[in-house]
Amino acid sequence: MNQSFIDLLTPFLPNLGDRPLTEDSRLHDLGMNSMKAIDLLFAIEDGLGVSLPDEDLNDTTFATAGSLWAAVRRAGAAEEDHRAAA
Repeated sequence: MNQSFIDLLTPFLPNLGDRPLTEDSRLHDLGMNSMKAIDLLFAIEDGLGVSLPDEDLNDTTFATAGSLWAAVRRAGAAEEDHRAAA
């Protein structure tokens, strides 16, 4: 996970407190809910320039910080490939 992603995700996790955010951090346990997940999707699009595909909009993707980061990285790589091919 890079610092930009951590900085973007942290405000959506009210139960994180002073603990470090790790790839194994369970988002639901840290206060993520479905409404925050929607807001987070918009923040990812605006802040990181990445749109997650519909197939990644599921509980597995939003289970941990690491699983969400992996989906963001995949989506970013796919978008870069698409731009390069255009």
